[in-house]
Amino acid sequence: MKTQVGEKFSEFFDKWICQLEDYLQQLLRVSKSKSKEDDAEQRALVSKLTTHYKEFYTAKWSAAHEDVLAFYCPVWSTKLENGYSWVTGWKPSMIFQLVDSMRTRVPGPGLAELTEEQLKKIEQLRMKIKLEEEKVEREMERQQVAMADRKMVELVRVMSRVRNGELVGQVDGLVEVALKGILAGLEKVMKAADCVRLKTLKGVLDVLNPSQSVDFLAGTCLLQIQLRQWGRTRDTQKGPRLELQHSNNVLF
Repeated sequence: MKTQVGEKFSEFFDKWICQLEDYLQQLLRVSKSKSKEDDAEQRALVSKLTTHYKEFYTAKWSAAHEDVLAFYCPVWSTKLENGYSWVTGWKPSMIFQLVDSMRTRVPGPGLAELTEEQLKKIEQLRMKIKLEEEKVEREMERQQVAMADRKMVELVRVMSRVRNGELVGQVDGLVEVALKGILAGLEKVMKAADCVRLKTLKGVLDVLNPSQSVDFLAGTCLLQIQLRQWGRTRDTQKGPRLELQHSNNVLF
């Protein structure tokens, strides 16, 4: 069931994805070009993509402040996307697996030509991000366990015994205060996870040169869009066998 916040964000997300698909085509065109574009144009395209992602998180955080639970069970995502969700989004470590896949399976220029120094920096970033993921997961666990702390249990017991209408109103007020604290905690964890996601993208892009950054962003966009297409197909057709959509532009 869509809330008002969910409805509004769904509209935003549909437009955001459409723009991402447009950017993907630009990335693929530049990536396929034998001559490549000059550094300035490549950097400009990379800047557009990073700005696009930042706009997504800005809108997400603004909407979540009104209804954070909408992002823990997003109605705008497919079941397949939700199945792979990590604290309301993609898991940062996935990016390093994507880099490995693109580096070892794609011939020619791009991620297949990472230097030893670049590989060392990416590995250092991988370890750093892993620690930050674990920190987010510990905080999420703390939030989940807090649902059964002493104060919440006592509140539940009081609710089960209250009969007087006036007392019910008083207890309802206490429940509202308790839930407000829980939701604030969930919002904090969500933002922490999003910050790790953004830090991962920025960290990898800082290591890559403009040409490699174009290939990398094309790979991330293609994966995100393809996963969504598979999910929509499965949701619509109730689980047919999924087949990879063939494209001459596939990078990995």
